[in-house]
Amino acid sequence: MSKLFTPENSALLLIDHQVGTMKLIKNIDVEQAKRMSLALAKAAKILGISTVLTSSQEDRLQGPLLPELQEILPEAFDKRVKREGVVNAWTDANFKAAVEATGRKNLIMAGVTTDVCLVFPAIDAVGEGYHVQAVMDASGSPYELSEDMSRRRMQDAGVILTATNTMIAELAQNWSTPEGQKLIQLLFTEVLPPIQ
Repeated sequence: MSKLFTPENSALLLIDHQVGTMKLIKNIDVEQAKRMSLALAKAAKILGISTVLTSSQEDRLQGPLLPELQEILPEAFDKRVKREGVVNAWTDANFKAAVEATGRKNLIMAGVTTDVCLVFPAIDAVGEGYHVQAVMDASGSPYELSEDMSRRRMQDAGVILTATNTMIAELAQNWSTPEGQKLIQLLFTEVLPPIQ
C-alpha cells in the first residue's frame, strides 16, 4: 500500500489536457472534467507541488493545452513536454526525465483521454515503483466502455483511482492551516456542488 500523498512527496502530472482532446470526453461532463483539471493545477500552485504538463501534437487536431493552465502554472506551462505523437507519455524520454527531475515517487495523474493518454503511463509508472493516484473526474473517455476497461486495467496494475475532492483533501490534511484555508475555498467555489 502506498503511503500518504503529501505536497512534499508528490508530483502532479497533467497529460494532454488540450483544447481538441477535451472535446473527446463523453463519459462525463466535459466542463466538469475541465474544472477538476484546473482545480488540481490550482491546488498544486497553492501547495507548491511539482507539476509536469505534457501535450501531443499541439499543431494538429489535439490543439494547444488549455490556456487557463498557462495562467495558473506559467512555469510548468513554459516547460511542458511537447510530444511528437508518442501515445504513452511514459515512453517519451523528455517526459520521463521531467518526472524523474521532480524527485517524487508519488504521482497524481490525470489525462485526456483516460483510455489512451492516462492508462498506459499510469500502469508503466506503477511498474517502475512509483505510487500512482489517477484522478478520474479530471480525465475522461469517448465511451463508457473504454473508460471502464481502462479503469479496470489501471486498478489491476495497482493504480489507485480517486477524485479531485478526495485528492485535495488528502494533500491538505488540515483545513485550518493557511494552505488548508485556500484549498477548502477552492473546493467550495470550484469543485463541490453549491450548498443549497
